[in-house]
Amino acid sequence: MLRIRRFEERCVELYSAARIRGFVHLCIGEEAVAVGVNATLTPEDAVVSTYREHGHALARGIPAEAVMAEMYGRTTGCSGGRGGSMHLFDASRRFYGGNAIVAGGLPLAAGLALADRMRGQEHVTCCFFGDGAFAEGEFHETANLAALWNLPLLFLCENNLYAMGTALERHEAQTDLAMRAASYGMVAWAVDGMDVEAVERASRRAVEGVRAGAGPHFLELRTYRFRAHSMYDPDRYRHKAEVERWKERDPIALLTDRMRENGELDDGEPARIEQRVADGIDHAVEAAERAPEEPVGHLLHHVTSSPAEAVS
Repeated sequence: MLRIRRFEERCVELYSAARIRGFVHLCIGEEAVAVGVNATLTPEDAVVSTYREHGHALARGIPAEAVMAEMYGRTTGCSGGRGGSMHLFDASRRFYGGNAIVAGGLPLAAGLALADRMRGQEHVTCCFFGDGAFAEGEFHETANLAALWNLPLLFLCENNLYAMGTALERHEAQTDLAMRAASYGMVAWAVDGMDVEAVERASRRAVEGVRAGAGPHFLELRTYRFRAHSMYDPDRYRHKAEVERWKERDPIALLTDRMRENGELDDGEPARIEQRVADGIDHAVEAAERAPEEPVGHLLHHVTSSPAEAVS
């Protein structure tokens, strides 16, 4: 969680210095979700994410060097420098995006889950999405098909209370999203998304259920982003006092305090972890700065055309 936090804080600095361009959406405050869920998955399971996916990608095991290079738009990035912040991708780790379209990853996740089942593979597909995506037709269509076809799909709703700048209670008549998901005939419950151990326990239970053939499951991970929706967002739609109240439940601080109380963390360990994390991020930035940009001559690489265009 600390690695994700410091990585994104460095991205803020680099963005301000115009080293990173384009859209950047930070998950600062939501790290427990990414870490808790990914701790329960095997390398063969699949992950589909959102445009706020830096934490998901790092927790999945994509090297910080590959993620940072992608932020820079360099050829050594995990998407070859063509995706940027919102389109991190690594098929070797079964990490299928990064998707800039709200709810756009949900149908893709259903397809991955269906493909695994048709091949007789006992894999789980996990799909992250936000409370804003819950209001989209793609969620309801995917949930219906997943339940109807008994797909091995785990729905992971990161409910941070705001769909961009719109509060949950202003766009949903019923704000208990887990209860609504259960209406599709799937197992669903809410989880404290600020507590990484609670997320891990809930995710493990859900993953085991899906893998055992009990059909799709749904977790409503109640969390909060400490920063604005994106780097361009003035964040005027919520009170500063609300943000400060949620910061009292910072997932990193909660776990650090608990580990200290349990005698699992000595006084010097946090500083040592901070140093290891800082060294790793420094290395990632240095590697991204040195990495080559894609030649202009490669502009049409990976771009498909129709047969008629190809003939002409």
